[in-house]
Amino acid sequence: MQVSAGENSRPNERVSIFASLHYRNYLLFFSGGLLSNVGTWMARIAQDWLVLTILTEKSATALGITTALQFLPMLILVPWTGAAADRFNKRKLLIATQAVMMGTGLILTTLAWTNVAQLWQVYVLAFLSGTAGAFDTPARQAFAPEMVPRQLITNAVGLNTTSFNAARLIGPAVAGVSIYWWGVAPALLLNALSFIPVIVALLLMDVTQITSVTRAASKGAIREGMRYVKNRPDLIILMFIAFMLGTFGMNFQITNALMATVTFGVDSDGFGYLSSIMAIGSLAAGLVAAKRTRSRLRLILAAMVAFGAIVTGLTFAPSYIFYAVLLAPAGFAALTVMTATNASVQLSVDPAIRGRVMALYMAVFMGGTPIGSPIIGWVGDVLGPRWTLAVGAIAAFLTVAVVVGYVIKRNGWPFDRHSHDEPAVIIHPEDAR
Repeated sequence: MQVSAGENSRPNERVSIFASLHYRNYLLFFSGGLLSNVGTWMARIAQDWLVLTILTEKSATALGITTALQFLPMLILVPWTGAAADRFNKRKLLIATQAVMMGTGLILTTLAWTNVAQLWQVYVLAFLSGTAGAFDTPARQAFAPEMVPRQLITNAVGLNTTSFNAARLIGPAVAGVSIYWWGVAPALLLNALSFIPVIVALLLMDVTQITSVTRAASKGAIREGMRYVKNRPDLIILMFIAFMLGTFGMNFQITNALMATVTFGVDSDGFGYLSSIMAIGSLAAGLVAAKRTRSRLRLILAAMVAFGAIVTGLTFAPSYIFYAVLLAPAGFAALTVMTATNASVQLSVDPAIRGRVMALYMAVFMGGTPIGSPIIGWVGDVLGPRWTLAVGAIAAFLTVAVVVGYVIKRNGWPFDRHSHDEPAVIIHPEDAR
C-alpha cells in the first residue's frame, strides 16, 4: 500500500540536503537553472508591471489574460509535449526550448526599450514563450531523475524547487528596484540573457553519465501515456490536487499585483518585495523537501489545509506589513504540496513513460492557469482584490474534502496516527493494473 522511494530506501530515511549536487551533470543543471530562474522572475514582475501600469489602467482582466496566454500552450499541447520528452533527446530538446524563450525575451525587451510595446504584442509573445515552455517543462522535469540515482529523485526534485524559489527570493526584489530606478526594459533584458547559462550548462554535460531511458515509439506514444494515467487512480488524485492548487490557489502573480497597487497603493519596489517575502517560505519548503525520500498523502493534505487557512488570513489582512508577513508561511505550505505531489508522481511511474506523465501533471498544474487567471482577474475587477484570495482559500478546503471523501470511500480511513502502513499516495501501482 505504498510507493517506495527506491529499493534500498526505508520509510524514515533522510539524505543530505545537497546530495544530488555531488553529481556533476546535476550540479551544472542546478546552477544554470538558478541563474535562469532569477531572470524569469525578474521578467514576470516586469511584464506584469508593463501590463498593469504602462499599457493599461491597472486592468486585472488584461493581467489575467496575459498570464492565461502564457500557460495555455501547456494545456492544449500536452499530448505532444509529453511524447516529445519521451521520444527525443531531452538535453537537446532543452537547448532548443531555452533558445526560443531567449528569443521571445529579446523581442519584448526591444519593444519595451523603444517604447512601442502594445498590449496585443505582449499577448502574442506570452503565448509564444508559453509554447516553448510547454515543451521545456516536461522535458526538464523528466530529465532531472536521469542525472541522479533513483533514491535521490526526491532530493533532486526538492533542490529544483529550492533553485526555483531562491530565484523567487532574488528576482522580484532586483526587478522591483531595477524598474523603480531604470524602468521595465533592463529587467526584461536580464531575463533574456539569463538563458545563456542554461544552454552552456547543458552543452558542458557528460552525456555518458546520463541514465539511458528507453525511447517512446513514434506511433501510439500519446495514447499509451493517456491509458497509463487513466489506469492509475493514485496519479489522478495527485493531479486533481495539483490542478486545484495551480488553477485557483497559486495566482499570486495576479493577487499580489492587485493587493499591492489597488488595496495598499505601493510602488513597484513594494510589489517586488511581496514575491521575495513569499519566496522565503517557499525556499524553506524546498530545503525541507530535499531531505525526504518519499511523501505521504497525510503531509499533502495537511499542507493544503494550512495553505487554505493562511490564505484566509491574507484575505482579511488589514495592512501591507501584515499581508507581507503572512506570505512566507503561505509559500511554505504551497511549496510543500507542490514538491510532495511532484515527487510522488515521479517516483511511482515507469521511467520510459515519465515524460508523458509529467507533461500531463504539469498540464493540470500549470495548464489550469488559463482557466483560473481570467476568472481571478474578473473577480478582482468586479468584487475587488481580496476576493481573488478568498477563491484560493475556498478551493484549498474543497480539495481536501473531496480527496478525503474519495479515500475513505475506496480504502477506509487511512490516517490513523498509530498506523505504519499509510499509503504514500493512495493505491499501489500494482493494484491499478
